[in-house]
Amino acid sequence: MEKVLVTGGAGFIGSHLVKRLLRQADVGAVTVLDALTYAGHIENLGEAMLRPELQFVQGNILDTSLVRELMGRHTSVVHLAAESHVDRSFFHAGAFLSTNVLGTHTLLDAARQAQIRKFVHVSTDEVYGSLPTSSARESDPLRPSVPYAASKAASDLVALSYFHTYGVPVCVTRSSNNYGPGQHPEKIIPRFVTRLLKGESVTVHGRGEHVRNWLHVDDNCRGIELVWRNGVAGEIYNIGGGTDLTNRDLTATLLELCGAGWDQVDYVSDRRANDLRYSMDWTKAARELGYRPQRPFADGLRETIDWYQRNTDRWAPLLRNPAAALPEVVLAAQAGQ
Repeated sequence: MEKVLVTGGAGFIGSHLVKRLLRQADVGAVTVLDALTYAGHIENLGEAMLRPELQFVQGNILDTSLVRELMGRHTSVVHLAAESHVDRSFFHAGAFLSTNVLGTHTLLDAARQAQIRKFVHVSTDEVYGSLPTSSARESDPLRPSVPYAASKAASDLVALSYFHTYGVPVCVTRSSNNYGPGQHPEKIIPRFVTRLLKGESVTVHGRGEHVRNWLHVDDNCRGIELVWRNGVAGEIYNIGGGTDLTNRDLTATLLELCGAGWDQVDYVSDRRANDLRYSMDWTKAARELGYRPQRPFADGLRETIDWYQRNTDRWAPLLRNPAAALPEVVLAAQAGQ
């Protein structure tokens, strides 16, 4: 039976993955290691916390002794713990480098000593940078534009180096923009939804021409599980969604579904280093692992909006938490830099 250590398992993607793993017949135990920063919450795990197979440990992936102790009790690792908000990385780049690079190194070194069966390192499409045309393949060069993406690109390289140098069975996944129920309201879809539901305005950078590929969190977790089970050590797998939208088109859809109008939209200066277009080719994951996104965007988005309508008690306190708010200087920069 598998015993899986999930770092960042109280976060958005991590909590969905934990619940998925607990439904698998061959998973005997899951341990969540999470520092419970502003973006990680026990509530994300919900009723899974009542499962005897689940153990929760509050701790930091930079804690070498804790990481080594936990690693020795598990057969595999899915590593999602990371600083992940682009705007925050502009003002706290050191924290991103520390957690995302040095934290990943701490985990890899412990995995090497424990002889872990599989180490899945979860990354992002942002490491490829902006693509005017075509879609990035796993073999393409990395061209990150911002400190967040650079820290993830660096952690990807560190992870793969541990395969080539020490034989640690590492796989890397790179996913498109995730969305779904329970996402922190600092991200664009929940930020827009929660503000529109309160009758407040939302801001669109530039002319809203930035293109993102949208991936439901359940599809991402399905892809991560496929890599965890059958991914080849030393390989990278892109996990893409089925819907490309400009931010203006996304805004139009959210306005319609939330019963709001364009009078609630403010156009502001583009944010610094804002990549125009992300796009990944996920043919490899489809061909080798049988991966395909299954959640239609329209259905997933309606379900997501419905969750925020029904769970005000989950997201409203996050907006009142000073630690969860973006620095005022960021908001000022967004409004007109």
